[in-house]
Amino acid sequence: MRKILLFIATMVAVHANSELDQAYQKEFTFLKAQKRSLEARLGTLKSHQQSTLETTQKELDTLSATLLRLTMANEKLSLTLANAEREEQDASDNSAVLEGTLMQMSTTLKPFGLELSTQLKDSSASIKEAFAFAARTIESLAQVRKTSGSFFLLDGTKVEGEIILVGNIARFGYTKDIATALVPAGNGLFKAWTQPAYDTARALYDNKSLESATLFVFESSDKEIDAGVTKSVLDVINSGGAIGWVIVVLGLGALLLMGLRIGFLRNADSNTVEIRAKVVGALLEKDEKEALKVCKASKGATARVLAATIRNINKEREHLEDIVAEAVLHESGFLDRFGTAIMVIAAVSPLLGLLGTVTGMISTFDVITEFGTGDPKMLSGGISEALVTTELGLIVAIPAILVGNLLSGWAEKIKDNMEQAALHVNNTFLSHKLA
Repeated sequence: MRKILLFIATMVAVHANSELDQAYQKEFTFLKAQKRSLEARLGTLKSHQQSTLETTQKELDTLSATLLRLTMANEKLSLTLANAEREEQDASDNSAVLEGTLMQMSTTLKPFGLELSTQLKDSSASIKEAFAFAARTIESLAQVRKTSGSFFLLDGTKVEGEIILVGNIARFGYTKDIATALVPAGNGLFKAWTQPAYDTARALYDNKSLESATLFVFESSDKEIDAGVTKSVLDVINSGGAIGWVIVVLGLGALLLMGLRIGFLRNADSNTVEIRAKVVGALLEKDEKEALKVCKASKGATARVLAATIRNINKEREHLEDIVAEAVLHESGFLDRFGTAIMVIAAVSPLLGLLGTVTGMISTFDVITEFGTGDPKMLSGGISEALVTTELGLIVAIPAILVGNLLSGWAEKIKDNMEQAALHVNNTFLSHKLA
């Protein structure tokens, strides 16, 4: 029974294994089929992908070439646009220059009778017309011409006569009794020149040739020209105002003080050697009274210092040197007279000039504030005061400082000479006494 059961179990197991093998075989076969199918699909996908990649690369290369071509075209167009804009700007600038040239030509040639069109569309014809007219005008103005007209004399009298035009740069007025060069008086009028030019005017009137000519050359007759007007010293000082006169007075005072001080110092320095020689000669003869008489007979600071030395010549040397120093110090007041005043004037004069400068500039700015800067003549007063006072201050200060210092040095030299003369007299007396 047991064997039967074992056999049955074995048969059941074999049958079960056979079914399992069949199932496995079926599954294996299905999987192999799936694998082949997947491999076929993978190959198809790879082939399709490669084809797509190649197509995409070709399209990318085509687009890159197109982009490069478009970029170059864009740069070319940008360059063309920049050139066009530059040409447009140049054309605009040229138009502005041309328009300005036409206006300038019109303004310049209008007084000579030419009316020009300033429209750009007529520019070519206008320029040709202007150059032709200018050539004719220059040829005409290059000649000496005569015309009737009037001019003013130096005293303001208006006279009628012949006007001789030398080109367009000089004019002469000629009447029966007058022949003179003319200068602009403003607004197209002319007046006689201060410099004589009778021979030139007469020769031009008679159409004679000249080796040399006296004439006044001008550019425009619209503004008055003060030709040949020279300012006197008083005019210059008056342009400096009250401060200018104060500086001049101080300068005259400094000049007077310098003259007086030069006289004092010359008298003090003139007979130093002579007096010393006479005093030494008297002392060598042991005659102190005679030496003292010589000092009293002579005038000057040196004589007074030597007199003080002789009166105390028998005293001790240190005491005598103190007396000599005191005598020289006493004479210093006389020798230094006016020196301080001269140096004070030298120091104050530039400061007064600076004060005048400030005052003049204030006046100038007041005029500018009230009337503007349209008329330079209205500003000339303040500017003249500003500059002239500084000039006058320096003119006074520089010589005063120079001469004042030279005179102070001269005074110090005289003091040294007096002290030296006193010590020489003392040394001579002692040497002779010991001998």
